[in-house]
Amino acid sequence: MAKSHETTSRKPPGLRLFKGAKALRNYQTLVLVLTFLAYTCFHMTRKITSIVKSELDPQTKVGSAWGRLHTRNSLNIGWSPFNTADGSTLLGEIDVAFLAVYSLGMFFAGHLGDRMDLRIVLTIGMISTAIFTALFGAGYWLNIHNFYYFLVFQMIAGLFQSSGWPSVVAVVGNWFGKSKRGLIMGIWNAHTSIGNISGSLLAASLLKFGWGWSFAIPSIIMALAGLVVFFFLPVSPDVMEIDIDDGEVNSDKDTAKEPLLEPGQEVKHKAIGFLEAWRIPGVAPFALCLFFSKLVAYTFLYWLPFYISHTPIGNEYLSDAMAGSLSTVFDVGGVLGGVLAGHISDRLNARAITAASFMYCAIPALFLYRTYGSMSMMSNICLMFITGMFVNGPYALITTAVSADLGTHSSLNGNSRALATVTAIIDGTGSVGAAIGPLLTGYISTESWSAVFTMLMAAALLAGLLLTHLVCAELRGKLSSNVSKVVANAQTTCSDQV
Repeated sequence: MAKSHETTSRKPPGLRLFKGAKALRNYQTLVLVLTFLAYTCFHMTRKITSIVKSELDPQTKVGSAWGRLHTRNSLNIGWSPFNTADGSTLLGEIDVAFLAVYSLGMFFAGHLGDRMDLRIVLTIGMISTAIFTALFGAGYWLNIHNFYYFLVFQMIAGLFQSSGWPSVVAVVGNWFGKSKRGLIMGIWNAHTSIGNISGSLLAASLLKFGWGWSFAIPSIIMALAGLVVFFFLPVSPDVMEIDIDDGEVNSDKDTAKEPLLEPGQEVKHKAIGFLEAWRIPGVAPFALCLFFSKLVAYTFLYWLPFYISHTPIGNEYLSDAMAGSLSTVFDVGGVLGGVLAGHISDRLNARAITAASFMYCAIPALFLYRTYGSMSMMSNICLMFITGMFVNGPYALITTAVSADLGTHSSLNGNSRALATVTAIIDGTGSVGAAIGPLLTGYISTESWSAVFTMLMAAALLAGLLLTHLVCAELRGKLSSNVSKVVANAQTTCSDQV
């Protein structure tokens, strides 16, 4: 028989117990801050390799053949084995290997997270990620030039990175009810963009000291953040011996209920199996939708700066540095998209309708950006912002609020120990698309960028279509609810007249 949360999770050793009417709010604020910090660090370390690529392989700095030759011979000799003719291919293989191991590890991480203390799982994941990221950078000081050294440590780092997302979503889901979960998680999900931006700025600023420092300093920051999580993160209300009941705090542990559950449900603590989680209504369609949604989002993440630097904007080509700075507009749009998608889905109580609508809107946004984004700097910024909003909106919604909703689905009969597993299944499936999209773009872009955008528009269409059944179900539910309200109002009116 599986142990309950009370026996598998312990109070953080450095956290004093909050008491009184504000205890719940204090715990929720602490959870949001610490999980935000944790996943910002995950994305910060994930972004480093894309910044250091130009230092390892100088030909990625300049687009023209003359520029590549001049850079290699005069300015920077790079780092063997990446400064060879196939250096870019080797760096691309490291990216794909990282994402492949990450997506595979996600399934196991979620399974593990529902059976262990999430605080311990998250701490181990953060500190181990920091160690292996630092070991990748240690190749600079150890003068290592073996490709497999860098490949293996990046893959191991990806494996430990996979523990992050299921853990943080499960912890946040434990503390926040469904009514405002979409808005809260939409704002909270800004950690992805902030992690990308902070990782880019920090790694770039350290390159002048040697590319190894770009890995070492962020790794130290992440390890320290992991210790903060270990000492202060409260995993769930049960662990802190409080009850969430209409916003009131009850310190009576014996009468405590699981958060985010419907009244009257029997509380069970047995962690569900992998196949059982797949059978939860809605998990498969949302997971497959995220596959195509992340394919689009990660293609922009890895290729947008390259696309901007190789596309004339207002009849002028931008420098690589300027292109990289301009590409952050996509992330800014994504932050707003995540907040809007969460808020709209809360107000409508319709996650599938919101996600599908955003994906369908992403199709004309992608078309307009490809067609008119090169007209001027202003048109590029505006269209990139809109594209980021529609592309990242459903991606943020599905990986946060939807995952938390399905992890506490009514079919589980009150079993709250499915959050990490469900989150891992959905985001793990999406991460497969995240690996495939950039890989396909590397081949297709050599022929035509228009073909790349056609692929992205097709992926967005498929993402929306995969939610068709759930959208219809939500529409039927709303129609039935509206009819019931009309009938109830009519009966009340008749009764008053009589």
